[in-house]
Amino acid sequence: MRAFILPLIGTALLAPSSRLVAQPPIEAFWLLVSGDSLQMAASDQLIAEYWDDSHASILVELMRYVPDEQSRRRIISALERGTGQRLGRDLEGWWEWIWRTDPGTHPEYAAFKAVLYATLDPSFEDYFDDNPAANIRLDEIRWGGVGRDGIPPLDHPKMIAAAEAAYLEDDNVVFGIALDGDVRAYPKRILAWHEMFKDSIAGEHHTGVYCTLCGTMILYRSAHEGVHHELGTSGFLYRSNKLMYDHATRSLWSTFAGEPAVGPLVGQGFRLEPRHVVTTTWGEWRRRHPGTRVLSLDTGHERDYGEGVAYRQYFATDRLMFGVPRLDPRLRNKDEVLALRFPDAPGRQLAIWVVFLSRNRVYHDRLGDTEFVILTDQSGASRVYESAGRRFTGWDNDTTAWDDSGARWAVTEGGLVGQAGERLERLPAHRAFWFGWYAQYPETRLVRR
Repeated sequence: MRAFILPLIGTALLAPSSRLVAQPPIEAFWLLVSGDSLQMAASDQLIAEYWDDSHASILVELMRYVPDEQSRRRIISALERGTGQRLGRDLEGWWEWIWRTDPGTHPEYAAFKAVLYATLDPSFEDYFDDNPAANIRLDEIRWGGVGRDGIPPLDHPKMIAAAEAAYLEDDNVVFGIALDGDVRAYPKRILAWHEMFKDSIAGEHHTGVYCTLCGTMILYRSAHEGVHHELGTSGFLYRSNKLMYDHATRSLWSTFAGEPAVGPLVGQGFRLEPRHVVTTTWGEWRRRHPGTRVLSLDTGHERDYGEGVAYRQYFATDRLMFGVPRLDPRLRNKDEVLALRFPDAPGRQLAIWVVFLSRNRVYHDRLGDTEFVILTDQSGASRVYESAGRRFTGWDNDTTAWDDSGARWAVTEGGLVGQAGERLERLPAHRAFWFGWYAQYPETRLVRR
């Protein structure tokens, strides 16, 4: 992990009494690892005298970046003395303890993060400066190892006809989008290197966000109530899920929720609308949509876009790269689920194991007031449609489904169309690794058998 020399902030250690608070000033933590010998000793004594468990998040965050062993030992000593825990150098263990005990945060914690991460990328200061509003815990926001847009989004990337995509094999995974006759495929092997695309689809600007760590591809309308949000990759994670940022206000946005999580836009009612997308294979998508367009390898970036190259080791095991507050052993961490959230039931979520769906090709359920049916084809691709009280009994894994009255329905990307012209709309859903979805929504209902 990249190390750097911490800044020396201030030349004198301010006592808590000078600020009329029973907390050591934030300078004490900096000087603990970057002052001279007298300052370091005074800082250590002050932190011990005014210890509060909320100091742990500052010290653990510092421990990741200090460049020398002596500073690291001093941090561990302060942590173990204050908390009574004996976790040594185990960063993930310390974060798990912090998240489990929820000790609160130092009043200057946001300012601390602003200064700390500005030493990595000056633009990072924007996210945490001025004590921003937040609806997530700041101590759960972790640096992902890159600068702002260090994983470069694809901006209106070049698309080619299916017949020109000789680089794709039939079993390659693609994210299929079909909106109002505009049909496109975004291969996972390319998006794994970029994690975001911004494109005009069916005459409207959309943002597609692929989080490799949590296995999620979500498509959003980029505008909310007429306000366009130009989004990018912040460089930070929340519960192992990438955080976006908007160019105008530098607010951090939740990928799963499509809404601001930290910054000026929090609480302003902004929430992007998700659109439907399907995870399938190139061969199956091309068979269904021979006129589809697909991403070109000519992205303007030099990458090895081979199938399975990006994040190969991560996808090959059940281990996590970044810890989360809690795991649920009902499924393996990286087992895939189909994840659903609907606007009429904002406090409810549903996860359905994709193996269950492959065994139950027609599945009915409801979330809030919305009744729906999921049709899963032989490739394992699942599409969700409103059912409006109708009961479907089967489908041909291709173009036709039957309800319990024997009526035939045409299966399209946009909806189910009845013989008399009735229409049941397609609903947004996406895949996710179980651990990632559960970490965001531990109250989620799970269907697995």
